[in-house]
Amino acid sequence: MKIGITQVLANSDADPAIVAKHAEDLGFESYWLPDHTILPVESSTGYPGVKKGAKPPRTLWQIPDPLIALSRASATTRTLKLGTGICLVPERNPLLMAKQIATLDDASGGRFLFGIGAGWNREECEILGGDFDHRWSQVKDHIAAMKVLWQDEESEYHGKYVDFPPVRCFPKPAHKPHPPILLGNIGSKLAFKRVVEWGDGWMPVVDSVEQFAAGVQEIKSLAAAVDRDPASIDFTVFGMHGQFRSPEQLDALNKVGAGRVILWIKHLELDDILRELDGLADEVLVK
Repeated sequence: MKIGITQVLANSDADPAIVAKHAEDLGFESYWLPDHTILPVESSTGYPGVKKGAKPPRTLWQIPDPLIALSRASATTRTLKLGTGICLVPERNPLLMAKQIATLDDASGGRFLFGIGAGWNREECEILGGDFDHRWSQVKDHIAAMKVLWQDEESEYHGKYVDFPPVRCFPKPAHKPHPPILLGNIGSKLAFKRVVEWGDGWMPVVDSVEQFAAGVQEIKSLAAAVDRDPASIDFTVFGMHGQFRSPEQLDALNKVGAGRVILWIKHLELDDILRELDGLADEVLVK
């Protein structure tokens, strides 16, 4: 099973180029960054990562752009996978996003992993052009359009949210036919059908090994029902703050089908992050 890390603040004080290189040198498989272009000062939606009524962490509105930060990380690494955990697809122009992702994947030699989501904050989504009430329908449309842009010499797409005549969009991604699309998930069982229908993998936040195992079995059953090979689906666990950091927990996830676990780096300052990575590698990586 592969072990990745996620860094919340990949900024100039915690340089992703340095953190990613150190992670690669230690033997971690992948490096993941979150996405919030903006966060409204006033919001009607509570952050799902805290108790009801609690304020969201300040880091949510201090997050740098993940694609730019991952590009910096790609320049200092050679084998480390580079992922978004997750990218808020309805909040980005799909043609521009397709171009940016293809550029990153091409430059990194096909190392990009496209972790995606639809977002939880209504005001953020709507300010950036998303259809919050139908955001997963919008995600599906955006992804379908990007697949066309990534694969066709002359790309044309006509959907509900994305509509364009024949265009040329280059470079193409190095990973063929396109970077893997991993669907983030917090609780909704609708994600299972989406993964089987048009995704390459499932990347949930879960409370327990048992919850993850149940989701894996449901997705495999749905895949079998439509003659899709379950082996074609990536199963990644996205660990939250403090989760799944012991060898015993990781072994349990591996036994129920996890191909990758992403571990949350707790610290925010560069020197503290590097020390945390050292200790984590000694604890969870097989030497």
